[in-house]
Amino acid sequence: MNDQIRAREVRLVGPEGEQVGIVPLERALQLAQDVDLDLVEVAPMARPPVCKLMDFGKFKYESALKAREARRNQQQTVIKEMKLRPKIDTNDYETKKGHVVRFLRAGDKVKVTIMFRGREQSRPELGLRLLRRLSDEVEELGFVEAAPKQDGRNMIMVLAPHRGGKTAGKE
Repeated sequence: MNDQIRAREVRLVGPEGEQVGIVPLERALQLAQDVDLDLVEVAPMARPPVCKLMDFGKFKYESALKAREARRNQQQTVIKEMKLRPKIDTNDYETKKGHVVRFLRAGDKVKVTIMFRGREQSRPELGLRLLRRLSDEVEELGFVEAAPKQDGRNMIMVLAPHRGGKTAGKE
């Protein structure tokens, strides 16, 4: 801004957004002084650089407001976790599946973990079959974002809701 601008000539934009044209830097600084505003470089990579007559303090305040508003409107991705065992009972499986369905309808991702103990570790196909069954039963609500993979004693799969999942679940 002001004396920190190094270009010889700039494309000047007035305080109301009107195009003044390409002017020498000295003339642009003089115009800024006359109207008691700052000369701010808004597009330094352009040829010639674009400068605008504005109140720099007000500009900083408004850009901070925009940044805060953008942060507020960001969607927070929540990952819920559901833990299962390879030899889970039918009723327990249905209960856990109900939780997964509820999470997907709410628009959350679900990390499904199968925990293996002892000799179960030698039969990873049981966990794979269980995860495949779960993903097939909830495929209208979500899709497999991360395929099942063995991680030590656990097998992990991530389910994500389909795009627009929040609106579809609440209708």
